[in-house]
Amino acid sequence: MAAKLRKGDKVVVLAGKDKGKQGEITTVFPTKGKAIVEGVNIAIRHAKPTQGDQGGRQPKAMPIDLSNLALLDKNGKATRVGFKVEGDKKVRFAKTTGDVI
Repeated sequence: MAAKLRKGDKVVVLAGKDKGKQGEITTVFPTKGKAIVEGVNIAIRHAKPTQGDQGGRQPKAMPIDLSNLALLDKNGKATRVGFKVEGDKKVRFAKTTGDVI
């Protein structure tokens, strides 16, 4: 199955405590159906000090389910993703505008 959301896509959160926040996907876990979006779903992790790091409370972006994310089109609105074949390539397109992503 082709990935509707990929690393580097600008997305908006549809549900949860961060509903409405926007960010860029930094990592995708296809087998788990989750992704890490910068600035979204932040948790505090405690770290012991090491030789190179001070330690303490450090914010960390946690994975969020792909079903709670929607791609942003060129107008900045949430859109669904479709697939079509152009020539011999399968490409993604935004359902709202019809533009190839």
